[in-house]
Amino acid sequence: MGQTVTIDPVTRIEGHAKITIHLDDGGAVEDVRFHVTEFRGFEKFCEGRSFWEMPGITARICGICPVSHLMASAKAGDAILGVKIPPAAEKLRRLMNWAQYVQSHALSFFHLSAPDLLLGMESFPAARNIVGLIQAYPDVARNGIRLRQIGQEIIRILGGKSVHPSWTVPGGVRQPLSADDRDTIKRMLPDAFDIIEIALDLLKDSFESFAREIETYGNFPSLFAGLVTPDGGLEHYDGLFRVMDSDGKLLEEGIDPARYRSIIEEAVEPWSYLKFPYYKPLGYEDGAGMYRVGPLARINICDYIGTPRADRELRQFRRLGERGKPVASSFHYHYARLIEVLFALEKIEETLESDDITSTRVRSEAGVNQLVGIGVSEAPRGTLFHEYHVDENGILQKANLIVATGQNNLAMNRTVRQIAEAYITGGKPGEGLLNRLEHGIRMFDPCLSCSTHAVGQMDLQVTLVDRHGTVIDRLTR
Repeated sequence: MGQTVTIDPVTRIEGHAKITIHLDDGGAVEDVRFHVTEFRGFEKFCEGRSFWEMPGITARICGICPVSHLMASAKAGDAILGVKIPPAAEKLRRLMNWAQYVQSHALSFFHLSAPDLLLGMESFPAARNIVGLIQAYPDVARNGIRLRQIGQEIIRILGGKSVHPSWTVPGGVRQPLSADDRDTIKRMLPDAFDIIEIALDLLKDSFESFAREIETYGNFPSLFAGLVTPDGGLEHYDGLFRVMDSDGKLLEEGIDPARYRSIIEEAVEPWSYLKFPYYKPLGYEDGAGMYRVGPLARINICDYIGTPRADRELRQFRRLGERGKPVASSFHYHYARLIEVLFALEKIEETLESDDITSTRVRSEAGVNQLVGIGVSEAPRGTLFHEYHVDENGILQKANLIVATGQNNLAMNRTVRQIAEAYITGGKPGEGLLNRLEHGIRMFDPCLSCSTHAVGQMDLQVTLVDRHGTVIDRLTR
């Protein structure tokens, strides 16, 4: 008889979701779905608010990546004002954004994924978390905590607090950086560089033992998309929107990201609150327009990175793929994430040496000059779009937000199906299979809400039900 396997909740991700596996009469995988089961409605309840408030409001979408929404929202506000922000303000925004990469990627790698990578995909679930990692690998855990602390401290120094800082505003930033604070940030960087180099070695040394996972964890052809500099370099704050196919061919070499609607469309399905963006020219059917965003996509689509240490890692990274083609396995999101931390640290170090970094001119003043503002930036998890329509008084009439997790939605669904097909045998999943499916989602580091299930033993029940609704087996932890 056909069976349904449900994993609810998916743990060690930010938010609430479940996975449903449908098996046919022979016990083979028939379908797999990744359901996002929460609804928050930010686009709707922002209507009627002033665009000046939007950075502070939309930052509350997430407690892990509020800076990403601050950046995209403030850039949409810049467009409504019709201003070019002062050079020092842009550099300070970039500093905070790079610090966000450091803290967010450190959380993803050390807290959420390292328990699987170091303790084992099939290790005891109650200990397969940050607490178990501290007990088994205390130095690794301490390094992860320290690296994240450095990122958060830089955000605090710039914005006044490490979570939801009311600092990035339409027209620039609220406060400049003092010389003393600049020097404080500089003193933290040597520790951060040491930690990221250790993490890179740790991950690369594990590749041989995870050969099967690399082959089966989200390893399929897709498009890749993200921002690049005008000459094709890695970009996290501004730039042009590029789309590459699985053969390395550029479908969009670099368009103004404000024109995103010309190439991105959003589909909906009745079984998930998360929308399904796709590349419009290739369409939604059969996943032809499926694309991936985030670290793996950004490292794939850029021509170069632009900092010495990260460019050396890029050359090693590209040996993982077929010659001339993007790296396809989503397992290598981990590697791309660490390369981006290294890049962010190098850029922070470089930018702090700018002559005008402590300039007090950090905000451009204006009123409403445009009724539509689009702000696009790269969040740690991928490209983030904020589009605001306002009236003459700057009151929002409509808002559209496309987040990175949504853009990876089709790929996440394809990934869990690929893992299920590889690891379900005889129609009966075990605990190792459950965690492998969850790890398939963790690789994308989805941000589904403001909560992070990072510690402790999560309730998880997997029920196998036949087509008549009779429960034939249960797995519980």
